[in-house]
Order: sequence, then C-alpha cells, then structure tokens
Amino acid sequence: MANCVQCGRKLPGLTFGRKICQWCVQHEAAQRGEEGDDAKQIVMPAPWVEREATITLTNVIFGANVMVFIAMVVTASLLAHTFSMDFTGLDLRPWGANIGPYTLHGQWWRLLTYMFLHGGLLHIVMNMWCLWNLGTLCESLYGRWTYAAVYVITGVAGGLASVAWNPEVLSVGASGALFGLTGALIASFYLGEFSLSGVSIRGTLSSLLFFAGFSLFFGSVSPGIDNACHIGGLISGLILGALIARVAPEQDNPARRVGVLLFVVLLVSGSAFAIQRWRGPEVQFGRTLIDADRMIGRLQKKVQQNPQDASAHYDLARAYINTGQFSDGENEFKRVLDLQPQNATARMELGAVYLRQGQGKEAGDEFTKLAAQEPNNMDAHAGLGMALALQGNHELAVAEYKTALHLDPQARGVYYRMGISQVKLKLYDDAIASYLKEREDTGDDPDLENALADAYQGKGQTQQAQEARDRAAQLRGGQQD
Repeated sequence: MANCVQCGRKLPGLTFGRKICQWCVQHEAAQRGEEGDDAKQIVMPAPWVEREATITLTNVIFGANVMVFIAMVVTASLLAHTFSMDFTGLDLRPWGANIGPYTLHGQWWRLLTYMFLHGGLLHIVMNMWCLWNLGTLCESLYGRWTYAAVYVITGVAGGLASVAWNPEVLSVGASGALFGLTGALIASFYLGEFSLSGVSIRGTLSSLLFFAGFSLFFGSVSPGIDNACHIGGLISGLILGALIARVAPEQDNPARRVGVLLFVVLLVSGSAFAIQRWRGPEVQFGRTLIDADRMIGRLQKKVQQNPQDASAHYDLARAYINTGQFSDGENEFKRVLDLQPQNATARMELGAVYLRQGQGKEAGDEFTKLAAQEPNNMDAHAGLGMALALQGNHELAVAEYKTALHLDPQARGVYYRMGISQVKLKLYDDAIASYLKEREDTGDDPDLENALADAYQGKGQTQQAQEARDRAAQLRGGQQD
C-alpha cells in the first residue's frame, strides 16, 4: 500500500493519483476555514506512533542489489585469491551483464539482470543512494505495484537503448531504471498527477530536472558511463509518467492503469524486435561467444566429474583463453602441470598467458623451466627473451633471441623482437640489420617500418627515418582500403 505524501500514514490499496490521507484532507480544509463537520480535523495518532515497521519494495530492490554485489565480491576474491571490490567486463559477463552479442542473440534476460550488477564499490554506492531517495518518493506517490512496473519497464528500455547505441559495450547498473523513475516523476509532477501544494511540486520538480540534467552532462564528459542507457530510461520514464497522468489518473478505473503499463510493454517489446533486426547482424560473433560459453560449461562439468583428467583441464584452459578469461585459463594450465609436470605444451601456454598479462617474471620462470626441459625448443628461448625484455633486461633478452634464431633461422617475429631490445640498448646498427632481416623473411608491415624508422632516427639518419615512416603510412593506408 502507498503512504500519504504529507504525513506518511498508510493509504487503502489501489490508491492512485492523489496520495494524501483523509486526515490531511480535512486538516487542510480546517486551515482554509471551511465550515461543516467534514472540515473538522479528526484526532488521529501521529504518523510515527501509528505506522508499522514494514518492508517496502525499495528496501527489497536495495537489498537485492547489495546482496548480488556481496556475492560477486566473495566469488571474485576466492577465484583471484585476493580481495577485490572492482570488476572487469569478464567478471560481469557471466553474472548477466547487458552486452549486444549476447542480449541480441537470445539472452534477453540480461535486460533484467544487468540492473542488479555494479562494476565497483563507488558505482553501487552512488546508485543505491539515488535509489533510496527516488525509490522512496516514487513508491509513496505511485504505490508499490505501479512503482515496480515503472522501475522494470524503464530499466529494460534503458538496456535496449544501450545495445542500440553501442552493441559491443558492456553495460551494468541500476541507473537506467533510476533515470526511468526520474522521468516518470517529472512528467507526473508537470502534468499534475499528484495533489501537492504548488511549492512542493515546484521544489521537487526543480530538483528532479537538475538531477537529470547534471547526471546526463556528467555522463557525457566522463569515460566509462553509459549515457545511452540513461537517456533510454529517462525517455521511457517520461512517456510512462505522462500516460499515467493523462490516461489513468486517480478517478479512473485501476484497469486503465494496467492498460497503460501493458501498452508501454508492447512499445518496448517492439523496440527490442527492431533493434535486434538492426544491430543483430553486426554482432554475429555473439553466436561464437555464446557457443564458447556453452563449451566452457560442458568442460567445467567434465572437470568436476574427473578432476584428474589433465586433457579436460587443458581444453578448459584453452576455452577460457579464447574468450579472454586469462586468469581462469592460467589456473587451469597450472592444474595441468600439477597433474603432468613434463607437459611442455601446457607450460608454453602458461608462459604465453603470463606474457599477455604483462607478468614478465612469472613468464620468465615458466620459459626457463621449459628451456631446461627442452634445450632445443626454439619457442622456449624466444618466449624467455620476451619475458626478459618485459622485465627490462634487454641484454639477456638479445642473447635468448639469438639462441632461438640459431635453432630456427626462419622463426617469424624473433628478429623484430630482437631489434626492439637492440634499440633499447642503443645498438642501432644491429637493430636496423634485425629489422631488415625480418622484412626480408616475413614481408612488409607498418609496425616494422615504424620500428625501423625509430632505429634510423636513433642513429641520426633522419632521411631514412622519414622514408620508413612514409612507407609505414602507405602500408596502413593500403590495409584500411
């Protein structure tokens, strides 16, 4: 049930429009000096004496968001073996984040779940502060079930706007629904849905307009904020609030309000269909990602059924790496090596994972073990060279690259890597020779030409450096065409 907006007392069920109790109505009449029994103020207990301690829908939504956040913190901390309250896209995606390749290819439930996910502590604190204020106001004015419908419908609309504007950007947070509440309240206050004093209406409306304007401006100048979701929630909220105020006010049958809500649901559903037709073909790789997730699920079950199956752990590690979940892949490769310490392929893969994450020391340890196990393994020496270069030890890195080239003179990319380390050591003649040899073996490449230009520049050969840069620009132009 709704509460009186002036004194907070409970109102009868299905109270729409004017959210003010009989006590306050008669009290206002008495203050105006109206005569008659109906104008007399009824003696009733004060609101803080009569009101029962009840759980509001705002409390429920607030609690759900907090509980999900706590669950994510615990899960992420256990997997990473370190406490963390900030999440990456890879952390958020399995929990139901909204992202076009998944949402537009059948996982429409993400338009609901994303509203209860947050990327970090500051994110959830700000959204829950807004929810506590906006939700409490909206629930007291609209009533529980209309409030719930506005929250969900506008949140879904905000999620659709997000995947329509940029389908490849991951979106989480309650802000789409919060902007929806803001839009509904702005429309209802402006159109006179709520019977409040003019001063109260003007003050609240000004606050809502300022909040919406400032938040949208802040979102437009700050990186990482999904303003499309905010705008989608706000516009859908304005439409919904206006329809409620005009079509289903207080004196109308409650069925009309249900009709308004269903009409907006149909609009949002139609928008979803149109967006899927528009953006779906652009994110076809979403099917591959979904298939990869399903494969991961199957492999996880296989590993659970037989924890000693090294091949299953290896396949699961590769599946994780293919979807960018490097930390999980790292853990699975470690498990393979626990079961099979001499598995050279798994050790090579683990070293490569460390390199991709910029962990030079860890990568160096794995490649050193692999080189000791297989001294003639070219990839082990090349990988060790990359790990040493990542740690800034370019002299030893060059030595490892030379060993790798001695084992396989045609190894792709090794001359290029060696040239980078030689430039760091200011061995410009050696670097130029390495880059030219790489070009001879593997062909033209714009990155290689830019690296060659840096080597020429370091040696003071300005003309040759400019020629190399011009060649790099021509190669990039050809690639873009």
